[in-house]
Amino acid sequence: MSQIRKQTIKGLTVGETFTVSRKFTEQDMISFADITRDYNPIHFDQRFVAAKKLKGRICHGLLVGSLLTEIGGQIGWLASEMNFRFKKPVYFGDTIECSLTIIQIDGPRARAEVTYRNQDGTVVLKAELAGILPDNRERKVLNTILQEGFTSD
Repeated sequence: MSQIRKQTIKGLTVGETFTVSRKFTEQDMISFADITRDYNPIHFDQRFVAAKKLKGRICHGLLVGSLLTEIGGQIGWLASEMNFRFKKPVYFGDTIECSLTIIQIDGPRARAEVTYRNQDGTVVLKAELAGILPDNRERKVLNTILQEGFTSD
């Protein structure tokens, strides 16, 4: 079971950071486009890419941004707000590391800052997340799920 989920069961604190990474492929982009129906030519057509003066077709920003949901899903975080600031394009084959740091906990409500870096260490995306963390009762349910052997990684 995820270390993120295990830490959530123990209880989360301000300053904790959780990190995941993923290599993005052309097939990831195609699947995301099919789900969202976002067929922007920046993802599909090299001529359009050349007109934008990029080095190649790029991944959807929200596909990359969705990495934070892997962390949030392990926590059981119920998001109420997500703000993204796209800094650099993400190309097929890039490996993106997403680090979420809890910056505020006020009862069940929490805020986090999220930084995404490519394999070269360049920040490609910044985000802020707000929402509701699992309370004691919900953390007990997460622990039961863990004891029953459910794994997600």
